[in-house]
Amino acid sequence: MLIRHSPDIASSEITPHAAYLRRREFLALLGATLAAGAAQAKPLSSAASRFSTDEPKTPRADVLAYNNFYEFGGRKSDPADNAHTLTTAPWTVRIDGLVAKPADYRLEDLIKPLALEERVYRMRCVEGWSMVIPWIGVPLAEILKRAEPSSSAKYVAFETLVRPEEMPGQKGLLQLLPWPYVEGLRLDEALHPLTILAVGLYGETLPNQNGAPLRLVVPWKYGFKGVKSIVRISLVEKQPKTSWNIQNPREYGFYSNVNPTVDHPRWSQATERRIGEGGLFAKRRPTLMFNGYADQVASLYGGMDLERYF
Repeated sequence: MLIRHSPDIASSEITPHAAYLRRREFLALLGATLAAGAAQAKPLSSAASRFSTDEPKTPRADVLAYNNFYEFGGRKSDPADNAHTLTTAPWTVRIDGLVAKPADYRLEDLIKPLALEERVYRMRCVEGWSMVIPWIGVPLAEILKRAEPSSSAKYVAFETLVRPEEMPGQKGLLQLLPWPYVEGLRLDEALHPLTILAVGLYGETLPNQNGAPLRLVVPWKYGFKGVKSIVRISLVEKQPKTSWNIQNPREYGFYSNVNPTVDHPRWSQATERRIGEGGLFAKRRPTLMFNGYADQVASLYGGMDLERYF
């Protein structure tokens, strides 16, 4: 199967050449972090991306302290409080399914040929709050190309880590979600230039509570699509199951595109509260279609009923 980038963005603009010059520095820092199994973030060098928004970034302290990562608990503060127990060294990612070259990759080898970019993206949570986060990562398309997807591959399925001895939210009789946490994208969504695998934020390696050491970032979708601590990426023919859709299909669809005209059954999606802008009583702002990325991604959904395929 021929893998193509979106026609409205030239492939030459996706990875600035200067970023390749920083690859050795990244690999040394990433390798040291993994080898030490450390939760402490390490600095990363990356090239600025033209895909970044110029909106003010959410304060780093808020990005690190206010999270949904249910493997570590259900409160926003639980990931920051509990994720220090996660060991991220060594870390292996399996790429399999309908590909010519399935393989198990150590994280540093998975990233090795690629250039790091800083992508400052809006992030909109389905709960009605938002952030602006400077992620550091690589285009998912470049990872998938290496595996050589077959012509029958139509979707990409993602799976996160199951390690209850280090992830307290996975323990106990009553679980919020079935584990492992699973997510999925249509193949053209996964190959879109805006879709990245993140290994850092705010110039450093990913903190554990933000999905270390590897997470998905799809900025035009609600935040729960951004599966964290990824251990498996599979190319499949049929639409994969996703955790929140399994849990409550009435409220959480497969696509989960940010759409202010389609409300959640229990609340409006028309506006959002930007974290770091005055707390709970800050003035809410209008939510943008596709989270403000409509010019780049609306063509992926031409002719679709977005109320039905939510």
